[in-house]
Amino acid sequence: MKRTTFGIVVILVVAAAVAGYLVELALVTSGGHAFAPPLSLPITLTAIAIVIVALAVPVRRSVTGKKKDRLDPFYAVRVAVLAKSSSLTGALLTGLGAGIIAHTLSLPILNGDLLGRGVAQTVGAALLLTAGLVAERMCTLPPDTSEPGAPPEPTAGGSHV
Repeated sequence: MKRTTFGIVVILVVAAAVAGYLVELALVTSGGHAFAPPLSLPITLTAIAIVIVALAVPVRRSVTGKKKDRLDPFYAVRVAVLAKSSSLTGALLTGLGAGIIAHTLSLPILNGDLLGRGVAQTVGAALLLTAGLVAERMCTLPPDTSEPGAPPEPTAGGSHV
C-alpha cells in the first residue's frame, strides 16, 4: 500500500469544494435551506484525529526499535488502512467545508451561523486530514539497507525469519 500523495489530496479537496458549492447553490436556488453542518461534526472529527494518531504511536515505536515487543502485523496494517482512509475522508470533508464557505460568502446577505459552521467543519476536517497523513507516515517502514540477495538479519532468538 502506498502513502497518500499530495496530488490525490488536492484533487479530492478541489472536487469536493466544487461539489459542495454546487449542492449548496442547488439547494438555495430551489427554495430550500442551505446545508449547515452540525456543531458536533468538528468535535467528532477532532476526536477521531486524536485517536488515529494515538493508535499509530505503538506502530511507530515498533518500527523505530524503541519497543522491543513484537507488534501484531495485522494491527499495523489496520492502523495504516485507517490512517489512509482518514486522510482521504479528511480531504473530502475539507473540500466540502470550503464549498460551503465559498457559497456562504457569495450570498448577498452573510449568514454568520452558516459561515461559522462551515469554518468549524473545514478546520475539523483539516485536522483529520493532517492526522491521517501523520499516522500514515508513522506506519511507514524505513528503507531496507541490506544488500539485495543477502540473508535476513537474525532475530533476537538467533534464527532467521
